[in-house]
Amino acid sequence: MKKNLILLLIPIFLGCKQVTVQKTDATKIEEMHQLSGAEKYFAELEAKALSETFRGIETENGKELGVFPIKSTGVSTAPIQKAAKSFLKSLTEAQQEKTQFAIDDDEWRKWCNVDNGIYHRQGISLKEMTKIQKESAFRLMQVSLSAKGLQLSKDIMKTDQTLKELNGGDLAYDEELYFFTLMGEPSSSEPWGWQLDGHHLVINYFVLGDQVVMSPVFMGGEPIITTSGKYTGNTLFQDEQNIGLDFMQELPQELQTEAILSSSKHDNDIKAEASKDNVTLNYEGLLVSNLSEDKKMKLVHLISQYINNMEEGHHQIKMEEIKEHWNSTYFAWVGETTEDAVFYYRIHSPVVLIEFDHQAAVGVPNSLKGPIRNHIHTMVRTPNGNDYGKDLLRQHLEKSHGH
Repeated sequence: MKKNLILLLIPIFLGCKQVTVQKTDATKIEEMHQLSGAEKYFAELEAKALSETFRGIETENGKELGVFPIKSTGVSTAPIQKAAKSFLKSLTEAQQEKTQFAIDDDEWRKWCNVDNGIYHRQGISLKEMTKIQKESAFRLMQVSLSAKGLQLSKDIMKTDQTLKELNGGDLAYDEELYFFTLMGEPSSSEPWGWQLDGHHLVINYFVLGDQVVMSPVFMGGEPIITTSGKYTGNTLFQDEQNIGLDFMQELPQELQTEAILSSSKHDNDIKAEASKDNVTLNYEGLLVSNLSEDKKMKLVHLISQYINNMEEGHHQIKMEEIKEHWNSTYFAWVGETTEDAVFYYRIHSPVVLIEFDHQAAVGVPNSLKGPIRNHIHTMVRTPNGNDYGKDLLRQHLEKSHGH
């Protein structure tokens, strides 16, 4: 059999470094041998990250204190708790054993937005589930997310089916290789949460009483517009892309200049992807308080494209929190601003970090080199130590258990 050699570029989430791994589809055994180097690299990268005590995204001035008080939001989390209990109940004892972890387990930080050929995931995948179990899993997502957030998640999963088709049935890609874990016990008073981990889709969802922290959230896709196969027409991130570009283009020239960090776009400009929980990232770019009121409202609209993936009530709570820190919010840009530009932007404040990035092609064969619009990564984090709800968890343990 003639071997078809496919060059696979795997972004490494340290600045803009990349490694290149060759993958052959001659046999699955041969394939795994070819990928073992990358698999080892990601395992070592994760192990190094986990060896560091979690501190979160901070500026060089350190953590801002008192940003995330424990309080009542008035938005019930009872439906989320009920759905999580039903999901757990649907699993066998053996499945529960590998799916449920302690609330403070390192499992929270064990996620990676690469394909399953080079990263081993915890928990139970959709592919392993019965029909009833899948329904329970999607029910948990449905009550935790908005209708838009649920649909976007499903559409991202579809892109892995497309990549499977484009790569000769490669088993590293599959629309059901998305893994669920739960941390803690679903409760109305004690902290708990759930995680979904898979290629181009990672959701961390922490619950304490009626407070929710949905971060880190990684959402991406390749291809962004599917032109063949089972999901022809599937399209991702056009609003995040186009609203972001429109906002930048409509800024006065002097404010554009203030926002632009560099006009040179790299293959990967994102700062806070997998294994980057402890990043020192200073505020850069355009200070939002310098914007006119209409431009501020346009930026609110852009931010909402990411935050509105949450269930509506908690989406509103998070947007109010973001607006409370409006005068400490920055917008930064990398790349050109033409109609067909490829670019990176971020929105950064004490309570939110949003990143959007056009990436180099990885999974679609015969693509152009360099960053393209057909491969997008997005990232939402909660700075100052509250990714995974860790600052709320710390306060809860100190208050309730004297830790």
